[in-house]
Amino acid sequence: MSSLEDVKEQGYGQLIDTLGNEFELPNYTVNDIRNAIPKHCYERSGVTGLSYVARDLVCLGTTFAIFRQFVTPEYIPSTPVRAALWAVYTVVQGLFATGIWVLAHECGHQSFSTSKILNDTTGWVLHSALLVPYFSWKISHGKHHKATGNMERDMVFVPKTREQYATRMGKLIHEIDELTEETPIATLIHSFGQQLLGWPMYLFANVTGHNNHEKQHEGRGKGKANGYFGGVNHFNPSSPLYEAKDGKLILLSDLGIAITATVLYQLCQTFGFTNMFVWYFIPYLWVNHWLVAITYLQHTDPTLPHYSGASWNYVRGAAATIDREFGFVGRTLLHGIIETHVLHHYVSTIPFYHADEATEAIKPIMGRHYRANVEGGALGFLKCLWTSARWCQWVEPSEGATGEGKGVYFFRNRNGLGIKPLKMKA
Repeated sequence: MSSLEDVKEQGYGQLIDTLGNEFELPNYTVNDIRNAIPKHCYERSGVTGLSYVARDLVCLGTTFAIFRQFVTPEYIPSTPVRAALWAVYTVVQGLFATGIWVLAHECGHQSFSTSKILNDTTGWVLHSALLVPYFSWKISHGKHHKATGNMERDMVFVPKTREQYATRMGKLIHEIDELTEETPIATLIHSFGQQLLGWPMYLFANVTGHNNHEKQHEGRGKGKANGYFGGVNHFNPSSPLYEAKDGKLILLSDLGIAITATVLYQLCQTFGFTNMFVWYFIPYLWVNHWLVAITYLQHTDPTLPHYSGASWNYVRGAAATIDREFGFVGRTLLHGIIETHVLHHYVSTIPFYHADEATEAIKPIMGRHYRANVEGGALGFLKCLWTSARWCQWVEPSEGATGEGKGVYFFRNRNGLGIKPLKMKA
């Protein structure tokens, strides 16, 4: 029998991530992961879930009441000071509201409680209040979990291929390694646009989602492509993101958005748009920012692979994620969604309050395939937004890849960081 090295050479060759580390494909099973997790970690409690909802709503309401009562000219005559305090308000409320978003996310995965009715009712109310189409997102997000890291089927932050990046730059694919370094200001502008507009662009145009809609088995993707007029969005029951049986749920999601929009309009009429802009809409933008930042950094890192459809499987895809650390904010206000994401992709029905214990249980099974970047805590998390934007611009196979390994892709960049892009002949 040939050695492991020989098998690896024949099967996929030498795979090198962006940092220059040798990569090996995971060699464990989903059952290995599931069996390593203590049984009580799978237990869900509606009472516990609702208690966290109540806690977050109380935090939102109390913060609003305090600021509205005391951050006024009567108590604080200085306009700049009041403006600064209201700016702090928007940040704090954005974090509390992101916590609400995360709890609705738990509902979508049925990890909130054992009752599907309670899960979906709670999730629909909470997400609708944040202008999120609950069932529409739940369905597309479920498909993301079923195809994480799959370049042909994943639903979120699918990276550009070398060819796609070259086309965007107006270059041929063999000229990529000749591009000059992207200026920091260009990176900053792109990152700012992503954080500000990324979420609505995803909902309305499936930006960063896969664009292989022709393969939709019901034929609903024929002639449709990502883009604002391509018919691929989270609000249309006939979108190729869904099947015909999902139609009523998509309309119910739209109804939730319509109810919230009506309430917001009435509140603007009563209290004025300026007040509502500070009270609701700026915190809403902060929620969008955190949602995009969290999702981006869970799936974009110089150490993470992506796969062609032929080289992908569920175990490999779930391992193509990374845990990070956001300190008190992440673990308390955001319910650990940043710190335990790898586990979440293997077993999404485990509630967040058991996720730390379950994560520790699967680490020995995953071994070197478990990834985490906790350096610098909360500041390190924010720094990674910049690092990933500079290091992770497109994906391509490793130079030493053979056979199946040619379908294992790693990030490369034009900035001279890490492993250089492949040199390709004209």
